Amino acid sequence: MTGRKDRWPKADHDDGIEDAALLILEWLAEQGIGAMLRVDAERLAEGRPSWTFAASGGPLVVGMRADAASAALCLSLAVARLRELGVVVPH
Repeated sequence: MTGRKDRWPKADHDDGIEDAALLILEWLAEQGIGAMLRVDAERLAEGRPSWTFAASGGPLVVGMRADAASAALCLSLAVARLRELGVVVPH
């Protein structure tokens, strides 16, 4: 993260992780990691987890994926998984 130290929002426990989604995606790209957050209307209509986060490249030896029923849960699971894989995602 060169030259953009002030872009990270201050933690506000009333806001969800969705507010930081674009910043997380941009930070991952700066680390050489390609990532996406997707919602699938068909899975939503079927009552299945409709949100997917996927990432690969950079320091990730293998790609990773997280699925959940909400954007907030999907991103939370994805960040936790990325950290398990050794990617230091800023708070």
